[in-house]
Amino acid sequence: MSRERVLATALEIVDDGGAEALTMRGLARELGCNAMALYRYAESRDALVDSLVESVMADLVTTPGATDWTAELRRVAHRFRALAVAHPRMVPLLVTRPLATPLGLRPLGTLRPLEVLLDLLVDAGFSPADALHVYRAYFGFLYGHVLTELQEVVADPDESDALLRLGLHRLPRSEFPRVRALADELATYDGVTELDQGLDILLAGLQRQLRYAD
Repeated sequence: MSRERVLATALEIVDDGGAEALTMRGLARELGCNAMALYRYAESRDALVDSLVESVMADLVTTPGATDWTAELRRVAHRFRALAVAHPRMVPLLVTRPLATPLGLRPLGTLRPLEVLLDLLVDAGFSPADALHVYRAYFGFLYGHVLTELQEVVADPDESDALLRLGLHRLPRSEFPRVRALADELATYDGVTELDQGLDILLAGLQRQLRYAD
């Protein structure tokens, strides 16, 4: 048994049943070991969850020495979306888990994107304080996007009638005329396109801010 195998199995459990399905006993059962053996790798369930978040965030790799800050932010955003789509039941942990731990006490792997992107933004010309504001706005947008995209997933993609597929036929026509009218657009949600459109708006504003700062 290894830390990598423990975390890979923990991720499978979350992927299948959500974070609430992850217990030390259940994980031990999947690994075929005694629950006490797991405490070599995590001192508690909370520590296990932190390590799991860290291992998933480790896949959010950044390009060492990247100089095109807009291209790098766009690339990281698409990588983050890919992680969220691959592991949708991890998203609540990725978005909310940091709130449970003070910044300096979080697993180092969860802080590396912050350090690397701050470096990228400062090198691009943002002040350190502005770089932090950009990082917060950027990840706030990413968190909101992936949560929105996952909510758009429908149970029966083969159903031809968008109103029926999304259950919009249940909405009173007089109270929700605009939502009902957008049934086709809502039913054909394209996460990649929506992400790029949002990034276009965000990055254009940041480029203007950087020009004015000069």
